[in-house]
Amino acid sequence: MSTINSVDQVLVEMRRLAAAAQGVPAETGQATGASPDFAALLKQSIDQVNETQQTATQLSSAFSAGDRNVEISQVMVSMQKASVSFQAMSEVRNRLVSAYQEIMSMQV
Repeated sequence: MSTINSVDQVLVEMRRLAAAAQGVPAETGQATGASPDFAALLKQSIDQVNETQQTATQLSSAFSAGDRNVEISQVMVSMQKASVSFQAMSEVRNRLVSAYQEIMSMQV
């Protein structure tokens, strides 16, 4: 059960970050009752993970090329952020696939 709770916490955090990126407080978006488009939220989350990975790759390349403005601590932190965000997205994907399989196995 701890995995389910952590995935739920990741989803809540992703929603909060998405709302913050749009400049809307998370509480405001929920209070209006308007349900956000699931596909749009999923795409935005995937785009954020991709952006995090690209940033980490760019910092790593810059450090490898000898850029004096990039420190190893920046590279390591960005690589860890990219790794954690990818793992979280993988867990969300696994949970969605599991839910889909469960729905498809239901009898009508």
